[in-house]
Amino acid sequence: MCGIAGEFRYDNSAPDAQTMARMLAKLARRGPDAEGQHVDGAVRLGHRRLAIIDLSEKSAQPMVDAATGTALVFNGTIYNYPELRADLIARGHAFHSDGDTEVILRAYLEWGEACVERLHGMFAFAIWNRDTLFLARDRLGIKPLYYNETAGAFRFASTPQALIAAGGVDTSLDAVALHHHFTLHAVVPAPRTILNGIRKLAPATTLTVNARGDLLHRRYWSLKAQRPAQAKTEAEWTEAIHASLRQAVKKRIEIADVKVGVLLSGGLDSSLLVALLAEQGVPDLLTFSVGFEDQPEERGSEFEYSDPVAAMYGTRHHKYLIPNAEVLKRLPEAVNQMSEPMFAQDAVAFYLLAEQVSQTVKVVQSGQGADEVFGGYFWYPRMAAETAGSALDRFRKHYFDRDHDEFLAMVQPAFHGSDTTAELVAAHLAEPFADEFIDQVLRMDVTMLITDDPVKRVDNMTMAWGLEARVPFLDHQLVELAAAMPPELKLASEGKHVLKTIARGRVPDAVIDRKKGYFPMPALKYVRGDFLDFMRDILNSRACRERGLYHRAYVDRLLDAPESHHTRIQGSKLWHLALTEYWLQMHA
Repeated sequence: MCGIAGEFRYDNSAPDAQTMARMLAKLARRGPDAEGQHVDGAVRLGHRRLAIIDLSEKSAQPMVDAATGTALVFNGTIYNYPELRADLIARGHAFHSDGDTEVILRAYLEWGEACVERLHGMFAFAIWNRDTLFLARDRLGIKPLYYNETAGAFRFASTPQALIAAGGVDTSLDAVALHHHFTLHAVVPAPRTILNGIRKLAPATTLTVNARGDLLHRRYWSLKAQRPAQAKTEAEWTEAIHASLRQAVKKRIEIADVKVGVLLSGGLDSSLLVALLAEQGVPDLLTFSVGFEDQPEERGSEFEYSDPVAAMYGTRHHKYLIPNAEVLKRLPEAVNQMSEPMFAQDAVAFYLLAEQVSQTVKVVQSGQGADEVFGGYFWYPRMAAETAGSALDRFRKHYFDRDHDEFLAMVQPAFHGSDTTAELVAAHLAEPFADEFIDQVLRMDVTMLITDDPVKRVDNMTMAWGLEARVPFLDHQLVELAAAMPPELKLASEGKHVLKTIARGRVPDAVIDRKKGYFPMPALKYVRGDFLDFMRDILNSRACRERGLYHRAYVDRLLDAPESHHTRIQGSKLWHLALTEYWLQMHA
């Protein structure tokens, strides 16, 4: 895991070392172990390293092939690198390091841009080859990659903050992106961000930039959600998913030269990870849980569920109980680390948990993705039960944070437009190779929505502390298998039926049979007291008023009844407005 950056100039000027230094300074927390730069004519590459595999200097970056001058900067982990390395050696390649970085470099030299199709893992990387810059992002967008174009130059980085630090970025607001942001609970699908001057590479996509500044995107993977020609029984599906998940967990514990822990929330997903790791004989298993203060409406911790799992498998368990006063005090830090505004209340929770975990380990496994891949959220059955209307109608009735009319009432006329989010969602749902409506929904969730919600959140909040988070439920081979499985094996048992079947006997029944929970952070859902004062100050600030984004009548209505305005999936609309404005004050 690392932070990467680069500048490619096609205006006959040289990329500036100080510009790169400013970019790398913003990436230092993602890679606290080392820093490097490489310059070759029109390009300058930068890297901040978090040493996980091959801890020696031999795997330092940028990595350059001496024979060709081809140079690489890479963020992520390639889980099949030992197999690829053996294949490349058989093809005549000589290696000078023992890690996965050089495998990418030599895979590119052997197979060119098609190398990405052989990589199994999470990655964002850039390769400079004579006069061409080649960038790639993993299939599910687990690792981030942002870019911007200025007069005569192309820049990229792991975060927008690094690009802004380079200078010359248009930080005006993208009206279409804002519509997505406030409709899909902070999801802005690639290539947009809410800032006009910054774009992001889509998952499963490569980008080639030539010396004329031309950009060529290529999608190299797509997900089909269709039943196989040979039907499987429920028992056969269960065994196939179990075997695939077991392998995904195993890869993510073996491919590391440092200790790996587990973020144990007390839910089914992370508890199952602990069980599968223990079954494979992982010694001295470390687990980590965080909790917060209760509110009358909601418990603030899930220790009653995580403790029995830790006890069942004899893990070395770490618990952190964080008071609300500490949450509010640390909230600005967490927002500062958000590459884009994030509404989910667990962003702050992950930030504070990652701070503690990073003092013990450098790598953790996390359960993100299980709900999207295996149908765990409460809104999926509600969508499935709808019989009237189009696929879009069935989806937005249970998912959109605001309908288009409410969005128009919320923002000033300068940000009005058509119902672009509905158009986007309808197009994604209508893509071919999905058998049923729920297949369409889950595929869109896994390939688009998840990238800019839980996946981005976990990356940002863990990497802020130099902690690598690995997500076995988003192993692309497991995702492909699950997408082919009949929806009823996902939605039964109030969601994640197949995972519950696998977990039975491996995880306490109380964890399996409990009502679906969410990483609890009640103070950001039921807004009152100091948290309400904090949000009121932001929304009444001079900066907010001068920005001219929100209609004051809408803001005042939410402030007058802060606990009465929740979205369809139970988010605080007031927090949405305050968080977005607060992020803009910090970064734009």
